[in-house]
Amino acid sequence: MQEWWTQLTELLAQASPWLLTGLGLFGLLLAAWVADLIAKGVITRAIHVLAKASKSTWDDIIIEHQVVARLAQALVPIVIYLGAPLVPHLSDTATNAIRNVATALIALLVVLSVSAALNALNAIYERRPKAHLHPIKGYVQVTQIVLFCVGAILVIAAILDKSPLILLSGLGALTAVLLLVFRDTILSFVASIQLASLDMVRVGDWIEMPQYNADGDVIDVELHTVRVQNWDKTITTIPTHKLISDSFRNWRGMSRSGGRRIKRSLLLDMTSVRFLSEAEIEHFRRFALLSDYIEEKQQELTEYNSRLARPTADDVNLRRLTNLGTFRAYVYNYLKNHSKIHQNMTLLVRQLQPGAQGIAIEIYCFTSTTQWHEYEGIQADLFDHLLAILQEFDLRPYQQPAGQDVRALQSLPTELATRSE
Repeated sequence: MQEWWTQLTELLAQASPWLLTGLGLFGLLLAAWVADLIAKGVITRAIHVLAKASKSTWDDIIIEHQVVARLAQALVPIVIYLGAPLVPHLSDTATNAIRNVATALIALLVVLSVSAALNALNAIYERRPKAHLHPIKGYVQVTQIVLFCVGAILVIAAILDKSPLILLSGLGALTAVLLLVFRDTILSFVASIQLASLDMVRVGDWIEMPQYNADGDVIDVELHTVRVQNWDKTITTIPTHKLISDSFRNWRGMSRSGGRRIKRSLLLDMTSVRFLSEAEIEHFRRFALLSDYIEEKQQELTEYNSRLARPTADDVNLRRLTNLGTFRAYVYNYLKNHSKIHQNMTLLVRQLQPGAQGIAIEIYCFTSTTQWHEYEGIQADLFDHLLAILQEFDLRPYQQPAGQDVRALQSLPTELATRSE
């Protein structure tokens, strides 16, 4: 059989050397096709079956990112690399060219496989419960950039049939150009390290960056960008290095504390502030939130007034309770007894500087929840109650004249004239 095959090849070589070379190339392509079928139909499917049979999830992630599939495809250029010298009557130049291209394809597929493995590693890491505290996606992307640069050098070196060290030695002259091209990448990489080491931003944090119209939750931290989903569901993309060079507000501290601040003022008409009469003091004794305050304040004022150098019964010389002071005490006690106000955080009811819009009574406290919708409901209910109870203290809220006020003033002369008649 061997003698017959030898005689056949010699006969074909004598008759037409190109025919024998063509048959050899056809056989090489056929072997590459068979290798591709084995890679896709046997190796890849077998690994898929093993992954599905396994109870762990990390192998499913590796399959999902096509790590094995891309690596198995390297079997085709390996067959071509090994089979090229076996093609009869193929010149050395053609053989070297085919093997160089096959080597370049092997290097490219290996690089793509390693890159896919890095993506799979990041996906496996992100499934950890505390992965959002220290994301590694930026580091993975930097590694991939370096990997692709090395892969490009290997592919070019394989095609040119040169040593990679020769190409690397020529990169020194391109350093300045590379620094210019990869300026943002370098800045973002350094920023990613600082963000991670200082724990400045995590996925899930609520941040505000007005200069980029960003106000919402961080949904992704990448090498070059940080993506923020705003409350209106739009997406804002911020360069990573801008989080280091520019200022931004992170609300994580508020979420951790368990309380969210209320800082809002009631504007009152200063002309409605006055002293309380004895009847009104007795009226306020009925208020559960004011009874202790009235007793303590009355005792304090009695002791003070009794120590006057020239005791007198004239009210102008005495300290007395005011409706505004009593209202402040009511608000404070109301907050102290409110089930949804955080009692272990700062709680103030203070009077601010009077101005053209009246006198401001500022409420400064914290709710016992950080949920946005609950916080807004608590705040609204609080000020609804305070505005409604102002009339009990004979205090008037201040607001700028509205259309109804203007119409009332315009009709006042007519009403006065009618009454005089």
